[in-house]
Amino acid sequence: MLRKNRLFTPGPTPLLPAAQTAMASFAMHHRTAEFRALFSSVLAGVKEFIGTQNDVLVLACSGTGVMEASVSNLTSPGDKALVLTAGKFGERWLGLAKAFGCAVESVSVPYGQTFVLDEIAAKLTGDVSAVYVQATESSTGVRHDIEGIAKLVHANSGALLVVDAITGLGTTNFDVDSWGVDFIIGGSQKALMIPPGLGYCAISEPAWARMETTKSPRYYFDLRKERKAAAKGESAYTPATSLFAALGAALEYVAEMGGGSISAGREALVHNAEVCAGMTRAGAKAAGLKLFASAAPSAALTAVEPPAGFDSGAMVKEFRERFGAVVANGQGEMKGQMFRIAHLGYYDYLDTVGVLAALEQVLATVTGKAVEFGAAVRAAQEVFAEASRDNGRGGNSKL
Repeated sequence: MLRKNRLFTPGPTPLLPAAQTAMASFAMHHRTAEFRALFSSVLAGVKEFIGTQNDVLVLACSGTGVMEASVSNLTSPGDKALVLTAGKFGERWLGLAKAFGCAVESVSVPYGQTFVLDEIAAKLTGDVSAVYVQATESSTGVRHDIEGIAKLVHANSGALLVVDAITGLGTTNFDVDSWGVDFIIGGSQKALMIPPGLGYCAISEPAWARMETTKSPRYYFDLRKERKAAAKGESAYTPATSLFAALGAALEYVAEMGGGSISAGREALVHNAEVCAGMTRAGAKAAGLKLFASAAPSAALTAVEPPAGFDSGAMVKEFRERFGAVVANGQGEMKGQMFRIAHLGYYDYLDTVGVLAALEQVLATVTGKAVEFGAAVRAAQEVFAEASRDNGRGGNSKL
């Protein structure tokens, strides 16, 4: 049969067609009035997408580049950094903080779990300089309580709160300024539906002030340079020009989802992810599978355990070879223990129903056991119908 290649991975995610067109047709020098207008418009749009009054930056790098910048700009060697880690990306914070000479403390929980707030409070001594955490741990499918963590940080310390929301933005609602998130990070290849290559962030005034006293080395990622350049509609160094065009198109699409408002479009995008995630969780359970992160599941992706005695790699392979569908295996030591299906960005109802129908076929082939075809799809349909009733409409391509 014909097979279409489809991404169901938590990054890169499927590309918005309008963004692809914008990239393909873009030809503009970055030191011109025309590009400065685009640059400034995109920064304003990103600011509204994040939902902040803080200054924002968009850098030519992956999200990990902005993670590194948050460490190099906000800490000095020897500063105490508290890292909250619950998976492979929390462990990335550990590696970055150690690389820049921080005295690292951590609160660690097993993969698939989230944090107990009292354990964080116990580590928030007065000498903690910065706290680093994920909004969504996309290696396990867990969503963390950023509002609760922010309250703890600001009640118990003078630390800056840095949040990797690379898969959280566009799948979870944040009140960045009211909660006191000092540095929040996003990536282009996630909910904003364009290729990898742009990392973006919003930075509070206390964080900007901290940069004037910290001593860690930085050059390309000196965010003060970028802020100064951004005020003139430019980047400090060569920007990823075609990706800026794509990001502009993506922000226009989000605004269309919101009837002309990016912030309303962001809420619609989050609702879309929440419903697709709910459909997927219900479908996986109806198929007899266990969720890897059942206590605090994210809307960015769903991590599902394979049937007992089977390796998830066999299921990932069957999805790809039979249906052209790319789902993600577990990472590192979690490889073989789960497969991950994404919901962030350019996914909709039909994508979700389709991947669950494929899941039923994959289970039948890999396990060799009888499968009740339609059970997973039926459970997902019920979630969608209920969400449509609650939302006061019959559903559309983006819920």
